[in-house]
Amino acid sequence: MTQLSQESAVDPTASSQAADAVDERLIQNVTLADALRSFVNRVRGGELGMLPVVVGLIVIAIVFQTLQPTFLSSRNLVSITQFAAPVGVISLGIVLVLLLGEIDLSVGSVSGFAAASMAVLIVDKGVSPWLALIVGILVGSVIGLVYAMLFTRVGVPSFVFSLAGLLAFQGALLYVLGTQGTIVLPQDSGLRAFAREKFLTDTQAYVLVALVVVLFVGSQLLTARRRKAAGLTPGSGVLLGIKAVALAIGLGYLTYYMGIARGWSYLPVLFALLVVVMDILLRRTTWGRHVFAVGGNVEAARRAGIRVQGIYVSVFVLCSSFAALGGILLAGQLTSVSQASGTTDTNLTAIAAAVIGGTSLFGGRGSAYSAMLGIVVLQSIQSGLNLMNVDSSIRFIVTGAVLLLAVTIDSVSRKARSSSGRG
Repeated sequence: MTQLSQESAVDPTASSQAADAVDERLIQNVTLADALRSFVNRVRGGELGMLPVVVGLIVIAIVFQTLQPTFLSSRNLVSITQFAAPVGVISLGIVLVLLLGEIDLSVGSVSGFAAASMAVLIVDKGVSPWLALIVGILVGSVIGLVYAMLFTRVGVPSFVFSLAGLLAFQGALLYVLGTQGTIVLPQDSGLRAFAREKFLTDTQAYVLVALVVVLFVGSQLLTARRRKAAGLTPGSGVLLGIKAVALAIGLGYLTYYMGIARGWSYLPVLFALLVVVMDILLRRTTWGRHVFAVGGNVEAARRAGIRVQGIYVSVFVLCSSFAALGGILLAGQLTSVSQASGTTDTNLTAIAAAVIGGTSLFGGRGSAYSAMLGIVVLQSIQSGLNLMNVDSSIRFIVTGAVLLLAVTIDSVSRKARSSSGRG
């Protein structure tokens, strides 16, 4: 044995201490200086994470607030969060697919077809709105299952079958709507009220903020306990306290400021809940670790015993299900389903949001929060340009430029990670 192995045999904690000291995946920041040093090292090594999109949001806020002083008004922020949520739900599914290094170009068409299926069941067939909603989501799930079978059993590339799906489900949308063209959802359907009119009361909003802070602290304490049980540094309680206080103050003030207008709508709260749930599943479950493993290196994942086909099936089903749910929520927000549902810029916006939010096109890197940050960036740009009465053509140009910048940053950071040995 080597000298290190001999030392480890004598001292059972030596190996864990060594790992804690040298493996960056295990190192726990103990002080603010440690946290800052770790952050700088990650950035130098190309681990930018969500830094570019956060900086981008700050720049967008400063520029539009300077040009149009109503941009950061509580009324406009409420509008941004409310209109960003439905497409953000669709983008959440795109994040999952991109983590595997694949793509789904049909999420817009699937969202429109699922919404049309739901609307026909409610208006023409008299089906209960909530049962019709479930059926609409199941339509998306079945589509995702078919995609997964084409990919895993037949070997059709995701680009090809999703491009075919984009065209096919646009046609299916037109077929389902028939000569009606547009179906207006009943006012008593419940979906319209949920997507447009339901807002949290002040008490509910502050209770939700308190719950978020408690869950954050609880998750951090659980992580510290697990690290301690493994013989690793549990982390600093002071640093955790600072983070918890900052989170409470930030969310509390934002809730107060949003409450000046109408407060938090049910729609963005649902979107945020879905993001948090998916983040937990991706970061803290075996399934989530397997998703990242398959996206990083599918052959290595297969040799490690991971059921690769099962991962692909679950991700494609989730992606299409989120697309269906997002389309249904968008229909409730617009109060109707038409031949244009999901066929305008919904598809590209959802994909662009995932990429702009920090999910890598190369697979294996990203976060559920990418969908939230990315769609907020795009919706902020759209809102700011609308306030300035800028033509829609400029909005498309700006969105394209932002998307190109995001992909460029991803490519550059990927090269930096390779050169620094981070993969």
